[in-house]
Amino acid sequence: MTTIETSIRVNVPVQTVYDQWTQFEEFPKFMTGVKEVTRLDETRSHWKAQIAGKAREWDAEIVERIPEQRIVWKSQRGAINEGVVTFRGLSEARSLILIQLRYMPEGVLENLGDRWGAVSAKVDGDLERFKTFIEERHCDWSRARQNLR
Repeated sequence: MTTIETSIRVNVPVQTVYDQWTQFEEFPKFMTGVKEVTRLDETRSHWKAQIAGKAREWDAEIVERIPEQRIVWKSQRGAINEGVVTFRGLSEARSLILIQLRYMPEGVLENLGDRWGAVSAKVDGDLERFKTFIEERHCDWSRARQNLR
């Protein structure tokens, strides 16, 4: 299995970051390759993605959840992956997201991409897109609240 560890700082409060991250159905808006996420129940979801040009699916289960602090997941069926995302408040308006991801590449293309660092670069890019997504959305929410006053 391959392990990726990365992090990003976002200019949004930790509660907002955590709340948005738990909206798995919105992951296709910022995660390249993720086509659809369907929530099955409180702890399980079904994922559809395009990985190295190949359609892949898996079920994931949240095995630990500490609100506004961490989420640990493990795939149950399909593409093998597991990991933890940790959320830390840096101030009232800034947060840190840390991701540790383990996955099993399948086939020649995935193994080559893994060796060339393609998956690590993809995860970093997905985090950058999440940062933009949540910061723009938070800015819009803040403006809307100010207009209501």
